[in-house]
Amino acid sequence: MPIHLRAEPGDYAEAVLLPGDPLRARYIAETYLDGVREVNEERALYGYTGTWEGNPVSVQGTGMGCPGATIVFEELIQLGCTRLMRVGTCGGLQPHHKLGDLIVALSAVPADSTAMHLVNNEPHCPTASWDLIHGAVHAAKEIGQPMHVGPIVTSDVFYNPIQGQYARWSARGVLAVEMEAAVLFTLGALRNVHAGALLTVSDVVVEGEFQRITDDELRAAVDRMTRVALATATAA
Repeated sequence: MPIHLRAEPGDYAEAVLLPGDPLRARYIAETYLDGVREVNEERALYGYTGTWEGNPVSVQGTGMGCPGATIVFEELIQLGCTRLMRVGTCGGLQPHHKLGDLIVALSAVPADSTAMHLVNNEPHCPTASWDLIHGAVHAAKEIGQPMHVGPIVTSDVFYNPIQGQYARWSARGVLAVEMEAAVLFTLGALRNVHAGALLTVSDVVVEGEFQRITDDELRAAVDRMTRVALATATAA
């Protein structure tokens, strides 16, 4: 039995949505899933399993940052999960981004230590699973949800002390910065499971300015992202 997710094989569905915020996991489960039951509360990493439109699906909070999230990802894979979809927030890095925009991540620059440790610090490009990217784009189009598709960056730090780094990432075409996707994509490749990430722009950090989304706007944007993620993760 895994150490941190106190569950047994079969408690989780093969498809899992992965918000960083455990309370967002509870919100998604209570709002969208039928027949929902709690399958983990250890360390306040709340996990739930139910169905969405008749399809089994789980939601599991991961916490913030790659080291802790890696434990959750590894233990979900041990429990038989094969389609892991991060649903998180990010800082938008392009001038055309608006608060609440949806980003579909193609790849994640590993500006973190955890993903690089997993590949012995060899050159590596953490990349999402194509079927999840393709599915998310089509699911978003079906409900008329605009999106941006492209590379993101995974950072070890939220309060970044490196001057000008966001501007340099932006100039290289990176869409957004967040804190978990690179290790998720890396584990997807190493463990032969499907891994993807949908992100809501909660902050815009370009051209020397910082903008933050309101709580009400964030909730509405997360709802839009969640509907796309559920359709994608549960697709046959």
